Amino acid sequence: MSKLYVVGTPIGNLSDLSPRAVETLEAVDFIAAEDTRVTLKLLNHFNIKKPMLSYYEHNKRERGEIICARILAGESCAIVTDAGMPCISDPGEDLIKLCEQKGIDTVVVPGPSAVVSALAVSGLETGRFCFEGFLSVNKKSRREHLESLRDECRTMIFYEAPHKLPTTLRDLYDFFGDRKLTIVRELTKIHEETIRTTTKIAAEELAYSGIKGEIVLVLEGKKQDEQESYTLSEAVELARKLEQGGMRISDAAKEAAGLSGFKKNDIYKELV
Repeated sequence: MSKLYVVGTPIGNLSDLSPRAVETLEAVDFIAAEDTRVTLKLLNHFNIKKPMLSYYEHNKRERGEIICARILAGESCAIVTDAGMPCISDPGEDLIKLCEQKGIDTVVVPGPSAVVSALAVSGLETGRFCFEGFLSVNKKSRREHLESLRDECRTMIFYEAPHKLPTTLRDLYDFFGDRKLTIVRELTKIHEETIRTTTKIAAEELAYSGIKGEIVLVLEGKKQDEQESYTLSEAVELARKLEQGGMRISDAAKEAAGLSGFKKNDIYKELV
């Protein structure tokens, strides 16, 4: 049975396409591409002639079934995105799940990643990090997303579009206070730039500087010594307030335990 090959493509510099990726694109029967026009330029650069099928957010269900049917019939397929690793914050994620359901083997051909590349040059902690993708333009969803990260200790990585950057920089300062922030733009391209700054400076000065290009934001996590410390009585009081707000006693104790570091049972006993 043939396979689905997940092939990473350059995020700006065509020289970053690996020899293995070239060999794979030459060997498969067809290519599933986010934008066939963009992928055609890549294929032409390497003199690869291969039929393509568009696969993107708005046709992923229909095309996913077609791709899987062709693979099950004996063809091999490579999935690519316009830039970087497909299936990461990308509709290809659904195709992987569909292949799993249908028993289709998947093989990864690693390539450039804006997430890891930006992290590597950020100057921030790299041992533990989390990728948060794009922040929603919906105010409620955006606020909930940022609130959920307020106490995140790991380095956080976001994607952002230049026209949304001013609002995002101000939001990062409002929600997280003054922390280290690295803005990486146009990775691997001629105008690649790494700006190591803080959320305060970014919100007050850089938000209005007209930064352009494809942007990755790398934000410092909350320092351990910034974590709130509770006594047991304060943890119990917190749980009591949650209970008064309509939460069940057991749930209130669990929530307070997660925030304070005390055991849920100890808080629960004090409550009852």
